Parts: sequence; C-alpha cells; structure tokens
Amino acid sequence: MATKTRATKSASRKSSASKSGAAARKHDDNQLAAAIRDSATQIWLAGVGAFGKARDERNKVFQALVREGRSIQLRTRAMAEERIGEVAGRVSEVREKATESWDKLEQVFEERVSRALARLGVPTSKDVQALIKRVDELTASVQAMGGNVAAKPAAKKARKRAAKKVVPAKKAPRRARKAPSSAGAR
Repeated sequence: MATKTRATKSASRKSSASKSGAAARKHDDNQLAAAIRDSATQIWLAGVGAFGKARDERNKVFQALVREGRSIQLRTRAMAEERIGEVAGRVSEVREKATESWDKLEQVFEERVSRALARLGVPTSKDVQALIKRVDELTASVQAMGGNVAAKPAAKKARKRAAKKVVPAKKAPRRARKAPSSAGAR
C-alpha cells in the first residue's frame, strides 16, 4: 500500500501542477487580451481625436490650399505668357526673313526675264511708251504742216497692243532629214 499512496501523491502533485500551469496560462491570456483591448481603445480614441481636429481645422487647410493653388496658377500663367511672347517674336522674325527672301527672288526673276526679252529684241514698256510719244509728236508736226493724219483711235489701239506683254513663240524642233534609202540609190 505504500506504493499505492506514493503513486496517488505523485498523481495529485501532477494534477495540481497542471492546474496551476493552466491557471497561469489563463492569467497570461487574460493579460494579453486586456493589453490588446487597451491598445485598440487607444487607437480608436486617436482616430476620433484626429477626426475632430481635422473637422476643426478643415477650413484653415482648405483656405491654405486655395491660396497655394492661386499662387501656382499665377506663376504658370506668367510663364505661359512669357513663352507666347517669345514664340510671337520668333514668328515675326521668320516672317520678315521670308518676305525679304521672296522679294529678292522676285527681283532676280524680273531681272532675268527682262534680260532674256532684251536678248530676243522684245521692246520694253518704256521703249513702247517712248515710241508712242514720238509718234504723237510726229503726228502733231504733220498736222501743223497741213497734212492729213489718221484718226486718234488707231493710236489708242497701238497703245493697247503695246501694253500687252509679248511672249515669244516657241520654235518647233528641227526634223532630222531622212537618209536616202538604199533602194533609191541603185
């Protein structure tokens, strides 16, 4: 029986040790749950406080954002207007250069056409005007001598014809002569 009591005592010690271990774990779990609850409560209260502060200061923040937006808009507008001014200046410069180049090209073209017409012997409008003036002078001197002169409309027609530019006709290309055929040479 002595062995029986020892075994019972040993089992009883084990059960009390396990009971005290379970109680310790339960106590630790309760402390952990309480710590988590306290932490969650603090986080909740911080959020509620932040919401209240944001609500109180939302107008201040909104006004600050509006001021900053206006400032950015004014700076952006000033930069855009500056760039537009630069581009407009460049466009004016390019336009002037293009106009100058076009005028030079036109002048060169007119000079070349004038030289080509002179080489062909086509009278210029100045030459025609000088001839008309000379014809009018000769007509007046013939009339002063008592001669009979054709009516003025003929002179007007000549002036109209002279005013029109004369464009020389293109010459037809020369045709190659056919060589005599060998049949005709026999």
